[in-house]
Amino acid sequence: MSLDKLKLSKPLVAAMTDAGFLTPKEIQAKTMSRILGGQDVIAVGPEGSGKTTTYVLATLMKLKYAFEEAPRALILVPDAEHVDHVLEQFKLLNRNNTFRILGIDSRGAVDAQMNEITDGCDIIVAVPDRARALYLKLALNTNKIQLFIVDNAELIVKKGLQLPVVELANSAYKSQHVVFTEVMHEKLNHMISPFMKDSAATVEVDEIGEKQAEVYPQMLYQVPNFRTKLNLLTLLLNDTEVFDKVVVFVNTRLTAQTVYKNFNHNKEGEISIYRSLFFDDKGYDDIEDFKDNPDARVLIVANENLGDLNIEGIPIILHLELPEQKETLIQRIVKHGEEEVVAITFSTDIELIEVKKIEQAIGQKLEVMELPEDLKVVDAAAKPKKKKTGDEDEESERGAAFHEKKASNLKNYNYSAGTKAKMTYKKKKGLS
Repeated sequence: MSLDKLKLSKPLVAAMTDAGFLTPKEIQAKTMSRILGGQDVIAVGPEGSGKTTTYVLATLMKLKYAFEEAPRALILVPDAEHVDHVLEQFKLLNRNNTFRILGIDSRGAVDAQMNEITDGCDIIVAVPDRARALYLKLALNTNKIQLFIVDNAELIVKKGLQLPVVELANSAYKSQHVVFTEVMHEKLNHMISPFMKDSAATVEVDEIGEKQAEVYPQMLYQVPNFRTKLNLLTLLLNDTEVFDKVVVFVNTRLTAQTVYKNFNHNKEGEISIYRSLFFDDKGYDDIEDFKDNPDARVLIVANENLGDLNIEGIPIILHLELPEQKETLIQRIVKHGEEEVVAITFSTDIELIEVKKIEQAIGQKLEVMELPEDLKVVDAAAKPKKKKTGDEDEESERGAAFHEKKASNLKNYNYSAGTKAKMTYKKKKGLS
């Protein structure tokens, strides 16, 4: 497809060509006509898929002419680094400086930024909290905003900046809203639902790279929070037949201690910690001792200052937390020889962006597993209720920390991780 298919102006086509963009990206081809047509859009795509260039082009096309006092496009990004990146993209494509573009973040003084805005600008690229502060000081006029864009929305949610985004979006009530993100999840949807129109189009581009290496079977559990992770871990590990030798990875030794204390240690030495913080906890300083002990079933390992750890021979690798560097996880799941290993990852909504990066790196998607029906899902936002007596409904007896599973989670045609692992084990041990 040529750039002409995007129906850009001749100056923009020339600018794109000069910048080395000779053909449009898939996300540009799928969203540009919708944005230019005035539709609200949610665009989902991985890093490098062309999201920033898409809305830069759309903004320059939509505004058409320059030099008005009040801004007509407001672009919210998660931090100062992203402000700089977007300004560079505008500089690349805004030939002859047709539009006045202003970057707003915490590096500048509020008073100076107020003066810059009142001097007049066409496009503002800002972090949400500073933009809100300027709006509350009546420096940022949102009445003429035509295009309200949220970029890297998943990172904005991760930073806890939802409130200023929603407030600014609602203040720009006449505008078209466009959201770009690498992943969609419940918390992000909660942020954008107050201002996105019902007619908004969701466009998803899933550009998984070429498969880089053979990896063990990958399973992914998506849960709302760490407390639910612990509940799920306990539930899975209760199946001693399947999970008979497991390494559970967490990020810090303190978290390892928390996970260890979460279990009922009915059988001495069944669950232990690798290089424990406290001498009175059951632990191992050498993983080979754990492998050799038939009574040792679960070893909790912290990534903190871990170095190399030989986990060959361990049939189940479980990442309760995603390590800071995706390479740490990837090197553990690369297949060695013919040994049969199941790799299970737990992820909250906030961690899904890291899951996406892992999928991009290994060139394949992790299989999302159905949550067990008897899993207690903790609602971190709910306030505990007092225990009731007498005739109560079942939901009240369960308490505020429990909520019914969504209909989408009640499917019964997918095998759970435990069932899949059990099938693998039975085959491996000649039991079927």
